[in-house]
Amino acid sequence: MRQALFERQRAFALQPGGAVLDGRDIGTVIAPDADAKLFVTATPEVRAARRTKDVPESYETVLADIKARDERDSGRAAAPLRRAEDADLLDTTNLGIGDAVQQAIALVEAQKSRR
Repeated sequence: MRQALFERQRAFALQPGGAVLDGRDIGTVIAPDADAKLFVTATPEVRAARRTKDVPESYETVLADIKARDERDSGRAAAPLRRAEDADLLDTTNLGIGDAVQQAIALVEAQKSRR
């Protein structure tokens, strides 16, 4: 299953005109040669608060799920969650959507200008 998903994501990333992908192993496994990479993060607490606006679970349940998933994904042998060496960090903990988008665009533009 993972191999089929890998092949589909890789083909999508390499399509003519490029693509924007989001995922825990995109910059390290799926598209390691991408023209621009961002590692987007926020604290587990902020991510849980944001997610509870969209799901019926309690904040405590969502926070525990986020922490467990982060630990599981960071420690897995195949395609672990980690920041690619050439990815810029975008911490959205204290950013609204508009500011996060503006910072993402600025970081990508800066990466493109260095190439």
